[in-house]
Formats: sequence, structure tokens, C-alpha cells
Amino acid sequence: MSGNFEVMEATIDDVHTAYETGELTAVTLVEQYLDRIEAYDSQGPELNSIITVNPHAKTQAQALDSQFEENGFVGPLHGIPIVVKDQVETADITTTFGSVAFSEYTPEQDATLVTKLKSAGAIILAKTNLPDWATSWFGYSSAIGRTKNPYDPARDPGGSSSGTGVAVAANFGLVGIGEDTGGSIRLPAAYNNLFGIRVTPGVLSRAGMSPLVASQDTPGPMSRTVTDLAAVLDTIIGYDPADEYTAINAVRDEHSFVDQLDEHRLDGARIGILRDAFGSEDDAESGPVTQLVNDAIETMANAGAEIVDPVSVPNLDSHMANTSLYLLQSKRDLNAFLSDRDTAPRRSVAELYEQGDYHEILDLFIGIAEECPDEPESELAYWKAVASQQSFQRAVLNVYASHDLDVLLCPDVQVVPPTATAIESGELDTLTFPTNTILASQCGLCAISIPAGLTDDGLPAGVELIGKPHDEQTLLSLAYAFEQQTNTRSPPETTPKLD
Repeated sequence: MSGNFEVMEATIDDVHTAYETGELTAVTLVEQYLDRIEAYDSQGPELNSIITVNPHAKTQAQALDSQFEENGFVGPLHGIPIVVKDQVETADITTTFGSVAFSEYTPEQDATLVTKLKSAGAIILAKTNLPDWATSWFGYSSAIGRTKNPYDPARDPGGSSSGTGVAVAANFGLVGIGEDTGGSIRLPAAYNNLFGIRVTPGVLSRAGMSPLVASQDTPGPMSRTVTDLAAVLDTIIGYDPADEYTAINAVRDEHSFVDQLDEHRLDGARIGILRDAFGSEDDAESGPVTQLVNDAIETMANAGAEIVDPVSVPNLDSHMANTSLYLLQSKRDLNAFLSDRDTAPRRSVAELYEQGDYHEILDLFIGIAEECPDEPESELAYWKAVASQQSFQRAVLNVYASHDLDVLLCPDVQVVPPTATAIESGELDTLTFPTNTILASQCGLCAISIPAGLTDDGLPAGVELIGKPHDEQTLLSLAYAFEQQTNTRSPPETTPKLD
């Protein structure tokens, strides 16, 4: 039994079918993923995406197998091994937040999201690497160091959900959970040839997840298929009294994302191409990305989409600069989170900074520690930035309205994955890195990253669709329709099938 199941690129439906036919057990599936983590994350290319493997994973899988024999599936994610960004608290697994200071910290309770996953039958297989407190686009943490891109280990996998992106791309788990403040799901999804969605903040609970900018933060799934992305969303969405932002679910139409996926959704869809957010076609770093995104636009047009090219947001660069809250709000939000945890080894950003408990390349964390006010409400600049986010949203929504658009489209990030050498030499700065993901984040929109394929050098790039607030279903269906038209997802050659 279960020896012939192919774990590479397996989907939730594949696994559940194999459970039903007796071809596979949850224990065997967990063992296969753990074998891959040992072979390729700990050894081989040493991708370094996993901080902690759940020591209870096999025991939990055994319990699920017993329950299946007695009563069938316990929920829609029965026996599905999931990797979770180590920004999300787990009561039975250490949670580091990427910080060496928290290497032995075990939370007192699960985050709401983890509780929902477990109730649906999921197995939390492992916790994944992230830059300390999610403060970078690059995959470096003081907890375990650098995470490598599985498509080219000399390059970065993107952040801050670095480990989740790598682990899902390399088939170390079936799906993954990331977190997105300014693009931390979509950027690593783009750099790891995955689908990743940023929902409208409040659609998913953030209770038990360390914040960066609380008004922008949201967890979300990362996966190799749109159907799996939608299936995980279906299980974790909803109101949580522990997170007041989730009250928005009271005005949201309740439906299954999976059931409403539409393979014909591109036909007649009006897609505005935000050319101001594209890099130069002649530049060695941005040209290959622009070409892949243009190819994706052509695919969408051939499927019946109405391409409006170009469209522009007036004063886009100024809007994005004027709405950044990291150096105004993040210290307050992190301090509130830390001070609320009696067993936390550090209780403030100042303590982490003074003790040197952060990776040296994390310029944004250093900026937050040195420049961010403790009480932003007393700063005029803070209120200007908050008000600017509202005017930014109005400016973008007016582009949708004036062109009768369903979505905007641009590259997730303008350039190919940077090299570790460029990052470590200080050539790149977090707040000036050319990622377009901050657009949706800083004006309260939802967005999805779609694999655009690989460059001639084998490097992944992503297409971002930006949707109106609470219009996640349109994003998922457009991504699903694109997925049916072309196969842009492929696993990295550095982590092949195990014999």
C-alpha cells in the first residue's frame, strides 16, 4: 500500500483520491515529505527553508488514519501536510518569528488560522523560515540564516514568506501558509513559480500572528495550483472575535471559492495593463520578466480577455512613497504583540535591537528600531500617511471605473531574483527594491500572483492581478482560467523525485 503514490506536484484531490482507494495513508505521505526535507533542505542543495519540523506530525497522521478507517474524512483538508510560516503561532511547535531570540519559544495557544486548519484535518508539517519579524523582501533570518532559491541556489527566494515559497515549490509540503504586509506572499510566489493570494485585510484572522503593519497584514495560502489555493481559503476564512478586522466578513457574500472557479472567466474580462509598473525590456534584470509577463498577457487575450493597454494611476510613484507606514507604525504594532506575551524572551523591539537579536542585513528592522516612533499617533507624518492610503485607494478605484476594468495587471516584481552576493554586499535596500506588490497592500486591495513561467536562464517570474476590495473570487477564477490555458508551473530541477 501507498508505495506508488507520486508526491511530486500532488494536489489535495490527488491525495484524497489515494486515501479513498487505499493507495496512500497519511503516515506514509508525511514520511515522503519528511524524506524530501531531509534530502534537499537539510542536505543536497541545503535550501534551508524549514526552521522546525513538527515532532508530532507522524502521531497526528496516525490519528487521522484511524479516524478515516472509522468515519472517513474528518474535514476538507484531511491528512493534508501544510507548511506554515514561522510568523504564525503554534502551541505544540516552537515559533521563532525568524528571530534567534525566540529559538525556544513555544506559544501558549495556536493562532486562529492554525486552529481552523487542524479542525479541517490538516497536519502542520513544519514551520518555515522568514526574515526576523517579516522585515525584508529577502530570505535571511537570525534564526537559521539564508534560504536559497530552489531554481538557482545562488539567488534569493523572495520574502518575507521565503521558507514557505521554497518549501511548496520544492514539494516539501502540499500547500503552505504565508503572510503578506507589503507583498510577502506574492513576491516569494513569483520567485518560486507558485500561486499566492493576498486577500483583503480582515477576510482572514491575524490573531496569533506577529504584526508588521497591522492595518495591512494578512495571512494567506501559497500553492502549486489555483484549486488548492481556493480550497485552503475556504477552510480558513471567517469572522474571529479575537481580530476586529474580521468583522468585514459580516458584509461578505458567503460562498465556496472552489465551487465558483470558472475556467471561462477570461473570456470578456477587461484587464488593464499598468505599464508604469513594468521594468525596461532592454535591461538585463527586468527584460526577461517583462517578456514573460507580455507572453502571459497574450495568452489571456487569446482566451478572450479584453486587454486595455496601457492604463495608468496618476502620480503612482508619489502615492506609493507617501503611503508607506513601516517606519511610522511597525514599532508600535510589534511592541503591542510582544508585550502581550508573558513568556516571550524579549518584550519590545528595543530589547531585540539592543541585544543584537536580528540578522545584520535587515535594514528595515534596523530602521524600525532606530527611527520608528513608539507612539505614532503623536506624529503628523503618521496621520498624513494613513490619509494618503485612502486617497491612493480612490485614485486606483477611479482607474477601474473609468476603464470599466475587472483587474489591473503588472509584474509582481520588476526584476529576476537577485543574487545572494548582491544582497549581502548591500547593493539592495528593502524600501527601494522594485516590487510592485506594495501597490495593492498600501491601498487596501486584494491581489494574486500567477506563475509566468521561467526565463531562458530558468528563473521564475510572476504576473500580478490586482483586484477590487473583497473581489477575491474574480482573482481566483481569472488565475484558474489562465492555468487551464497554459502550463507555466514546473518544479525546480534541484529537488527531483526521490528514488
